[in-house]
Amino acid sequence: MSTAVPERPAEPGRPAELTAEPLGAGPLGAGPDEAPAAAGRGRPAMPRGIGWSVRWIAALTVCQATLMVGLGLLITGPARHLWPLTAEDGVNEAFVRMRTGTLTTLSSVASQAGNTGTVIGVTLASCLGLILIPRLPMWRQAVFLAVAVSLQSLVFLVITFAVDRHRPEVHRLDGSLPTSSYTSGHTGAATAIYGGLALLALSRLRGPWRTVVACLLCVLPLLVGLARLYRGMHHPTDVMGGLVNGTLSLLIARRALLADGAVAAPPESTSAPTAGPSRPAAPGRTAVIFNPTVTDEAGRDALRRVLEHHGHTAPVFVETTADDPGGGQTAGAVRDGATLVVVCGGDGTLRAAAESLAGTDVPLALVPCGTGNLLARNLGLPLAPADALDAALRGTPHRVDLGRIEGDGLPPAHFAAMAGAGLDAATMRRANAADRAKAVLGWPTYVLAVLRELRTPRTGVSVRLDGAPALRRTARMVLVGNIGTVQGGVTLLPAARADDGRLDLLILDPRGLGGWLSALWTLLRGGTTAAREGGEGGAPVEFFTFRRAEFTFDGELPRELDGDPVTAGRHLTAEVRPGALTVLLPARER
Repeated sequence: MSTAVPERPAEPGRPAELTAEPLGAGPLGAGPDEAPAAAGRGRPAMPRGIGWSVRWIAALTVCQATLMVGLGLLITGPARHLWPLTAEDGVNEAFVRMRTGTLTTLSSVASQAGNTGTVIGVTLASCLGLILIPRLPMWRQAVFLAVAVSLQSLVFLVITFAVDRHRPEVHRLDGSLPTSSYTSGHTGAATAIYGGLALLALSRLRGPWRTVVACLLCVLPLLVGLARLYRGMHHPTDVMGGLVNGTLSLLIARRALLADGAVAAPPESTSAPTAGPSRPAAPGRTAVIFNPTVTDEAGRDALRRVLEHHGHTAPVFVETTADDPGGGQTAGAVRDGATLVVVCGGDGTLRAAAESLAGTDVPLALVPCGTGNLLARNLGLPLAPADALDAALRGTPHRVDLGRIEGDGLPPAHFAAMAGAGLDAATMRRANAADRAKAVLGWPTYVLAVLRELRTPRTGVSVRLDGAPALRRTARMVLVGNIGTVQGGVTLLPAARADDGRLDLLILDPRGLGGWLSALWTLLRGGTTAAREGGEGGAPVEFFTFRRAEFTFDGELPRELDGDPVTAGRHLTAEVRPGALTVLLPARER
């Protein structure tokens, strides 16, 4: 992301005004080193989306290629007559003297672990496994592996064009392409794929085996490098260059795609602080509201162990039903004296529970078990259920806002993440109708659904924000958000914060192919345009912030609340309820 809005007032007593500032400077535009300063001003670390990741990867990959080419030119130029480079021929000759039938066979096997076909196959199999095998697809981890291997290959190709180094003057056991000996492509590719798998093993596996698995995976690139030396294919510095190239690609991909662990850091309450000092919820009567379609018995047992570890003994588990997705169960738990409500489900389950917890002091521990999990992503919670619960119970209570919405045929209801009309609601309706695809693919189902709904017609809409004169617009989609980032790290509402006492508005109105491309570019960049108060509109994307908004559409539009389709209609009224929900969140890392 490259832009953000200035500080916005959230005091209830301050006069409301239409806020549509140019998204200029601030945490969204800050680099990694600037994030602490933003946090120190009491502002949450903002989500990093696709645009930020692409720019980060591109910039560091250029630096990586420059470094590796520079080292190669140094090795083949001014430093070639210096030790230890002058000793490399002796190392290669020593490996030739070590050759035996058994070692040659073993070296062939090890070398094959780093060849192009093997690396491509392992990468594809690993990515497909990460997407298809877990209950919730690990798309971010799959993209991390693919990007790490691709970056290594790209830089390797640049190096081979820029650096001309002959292979060792010994008998070589393999044929070779007419590429430079520097760097070892086998070693670099093995480092990227097996090192990437080792990082994922350390972060995803549990128990003592994760260290063993990670160490075994890390040994593979070293064995590949030794095999390449043994078979006379590279100088020692070529193998070292491959290790460095693969490692740098891993670090870049990890920093861009896995460093957050979630899409955003938890917010610090600015609009409605909790009463008294923030502290972890004291153990007491604990109710766990869970959606049985996404939480099996093993998952419940894991949550029970985490709760007991934190002193919450004998938790009561209550199932949601098709008729009551969580609101009634949560209200009943509060009436029975629950001091902590754990909600395990998707955005719909959370919304129903939040409806009953709004305005109470009973803290909520959010356990993401659904497809979207938008609030959990934006609050910085881990997406693994047991990890999310453990992080929440180690954290402190924070007040976050809720949105309240009503309209024709739509009774007053709360939402925690987003609500909207038009394209997004049509997308949700189509995605929710494809239950089997949603169960297999997860959130990419929404991507497929939106592609099929892109021809949703434009309609006229009158928008009145905070009592200001009505604005007249045409739109394919009107989206109101309490948070800004959706699946895949895409930021739709760059100024949105869950605790700022305001809601954010996106009006999407692209016209023709150029309009769609402009809208996509704006969203990928994190939002760089905003309508001015009293402007004439016409932009493909417009952003506003408000406390209360009234929408009147020219015709009936599909509508949705936190991803759940609701009845279509022509009117909507949305307003913020500052600090209405108390959520346990992990302590911010400083």
